[in-house]
Amino acid sequence: MIRALYNWTLGLAQSPNALWALALVAFIESSVFPIPPDILMIPMIIAAPRRAFLIAGVATAASVLGGAFGYFIGAQFFEQIGLPVLEFYGKTDSFISFQTRYNEYGAWAVLIAGVTPFPYKVITILSGATNLSFPVFMLASVVARGLRFFLIAALLYKFGAPIRDFIERRLGLMFTLAVVLLIAGFAAVRYL
Repeated sequence: MIRALYNWTLGLAQSPNALWALALVAFIESSVFPIPPDILMIPMIIAAPRRAFLIAGVATAASVLGGAFGYFIGAQFFEQIGLPVLEFYGKTDSFISFQTRYNEYGAWAVLIAGVTPFPYKVITILSGATNLSFPVFMLASVVARGLRFFLIAALLYKFGAPIRDFIERRLGLMFTLAVVLLIAGFAAVRYL
């Protein structure tokens, strides 16, 4: 199933409606879809490098809007679905404690999930379920998703097709390393 979705997504990159398809994939990936928009974005940018930043902008805007939808899912359906499960297992108090901790560091969770391969949809729904400040959520989403998509666009614009294989093979590692370095930098500044 994943392979079929992957092949379908690559086929969309060749379509005249590729930007609309990218927007749709980026939107639904932020709440339910398993395939990241990068897979459609990369061949689109390689095919039309002059449109790299337009493509990244569409992916960012649609992904952030999809994240808002994921937040809505978490906020609106937690009481009907999530809370009864927690009550059944006697974990309501644990969730309240988790919610408090999550809301202290939620912006970091959104930033990290938005940039790394961690499923962003999990954080969007969790942010809604824990009532993370919506403006904080949206700001962190714009920064994280914009950083991810515009970095990919800039690399492909600058280096072209040869970098495609490098990005596809090491995307998770690149973004994870960048986040680790960013967190280490903030920790060093705080404790020095």
